[in-house]
Amino acid sequence: MSGAYAVLHDPEGLLDDELPLDRAPHEALVTAVLAWKDPDLAPRDYEQIALQLTGHARAVAADVRRLAAALPKNDGRGALAEIILSEADGRLAAPLKGTAHCVQNRARLVRALYTRLDRLTEPAPATA
Repeated sequence: MSGAYAVLHDPEGLLDDELPLDRAPHEALVTAVLAWKDPDLAPRDYEQIALQLTGHARAVAADVRRLAAALPKNDGRGALAEIILSEADGRLAAPLKGTAHCVQNRARLVRALYTRLDRLTEPAPATA
C-alpha cells in the first residue's frame, strides 16, 4: 500500500500520541474545502471528507492540549488554548452531516486549531 493514504477515524482519540501530524495534505484539504462556492457532491462524499477533517482536528487538538498543559500558569496562551479547545470539543461532538456546510465547519475548526498550535510553539512574549 505504498503511496496510498488511509482515512483515520478515531473518535475516542486513542491514537493521539502515536501518530505524527501530516499537516501539509490536511492544510491543502482545508484550503480546498473553504474555497468551495457551490459544490455538488454526494452526501457520502461530504461525510468522508468530514470524517477525515474530524480525525485530524482531534489529533491537532490533542497536540494543542498537550502544549497548553506544559505552559506556566501565568502564560495567557494557555487560557486562550482552553477556549479554543472547549469550542473544538463542542463542535466535534456535533453529529456529522452529509453537507458542504458541515465539511466547511470542520475545515474552519482545523484551521483554528492549527493557528492556536502555532501560537503555542512560538516563544513566549516578553513581559515588561
